[in-house]
Amino acid sequence: MNNNFVPIIDVNWPRAYRIIRTIHPPIDLFEDIADPADWEALASAEAKTNPRVWLELGDLTKVPPARRVNGHGASYVMAPFVHCSTDRPGRFTDGSYGVYSAGDSEEVAIKEVAFHHARFMHSTEQDSGWTSQFRVLVGAINTQLHEVSNNLDALTPDDWSAGQALGSTLRAAGSNGVYYPSVRAPGGKCIGAFWPDVPSIPVQSTHYDFHWDSERVDRIRNCNSGKIYQIV
Repeated sequence: MNNNFVPIIDVNWPRAYRIIRTIHPPIDLFEDIADPADWEALASAEAKTNPRVWLELGDLTKVPPARRVNGHGASYVMAPFVHCSTDRPGRFTDGSYGVYSAGDSEEVAIKEVAFHHARFMHSTEQDSGWTSQFRVLVGAINTQLHEVSNNLDALTPDDWSAGQALGSTLRAAGSNGVYYPSVRAPGGKCIGAFWPDVPSIPVQSTHYDFHWDSERVDRIRNCNSGKIYQIV
């Protein structure tokens, strides 16, 4: 699709919600105040005493220095871009490049992530029960994004091929990312940022446990309050 036919809109969300697994620790290099253009040199020096440093950092070549972010919390933004993989594709990427996905409400973020977590649990034939813990990240979005709400092919619930092709085309043309209606939470909105400098650096909020009933993620538990909520 020619990206000239995809409108660009201003997206200004004071609160943008993203949910990630708690198993991913922050990466000190991204939290440092060093110039992101120096990261490769610093990592090479660190690797002399810590051979695992490159594995921890991910593939820095995926993000040009001008679009990297650093400072407290930067790992949350950098991670999906430097640890992307074709083993983990998404609606707007085949996994060869990263996307920072977020919803306009906590409910939207939970339902989107619950769907993807269920796909993983089903594909790996996991037993039912309380499974993984997730953390809520709250940031902001104030930028221009391509609005793809009318591209129904890209929003097909279980076929990402059209969305991946569109995402690749838009990103190659310099797009900041996409804005679209949530497929898993009707009425909700989502964004997919193509570069780390598009969203603000988020702060950590609530933690949730997800429950897998062998077919779907059917409920979640707020780790702070202990309250359990059904996902419908």
